[in-house]
Amino acid sequence: MVASSMAIGLQKGFIVQKRQVAARPSAKKGHLGKRVKFVREVVREVSGFAPYEKRVMELLKIGKDKKALKMSKARVWI
Repeated sequence: MVASSMAIGLQKGFIVQKRQVAARPSAKKGHLGKRVKFVREVVREVSGFAPYEKRVMELLKIGKDKKALKMSKARVWI
């Protein structure tokens, strides 16, 4: 919203320039880093899938989406 030098109205007030504020560390929360991504890929490649994950993939292949969702929710405790 751009302010004008008018004394009344929606865009009233002294004309100022918006400050450029540095991003806070909390804004980065949930962002996947390169190192963490690489480590997770290596672990998945070495250890493979858990038995419940294999079963969910099989259910998805045969078209039992709802059953796969229910099973995975039960396994993850949601």
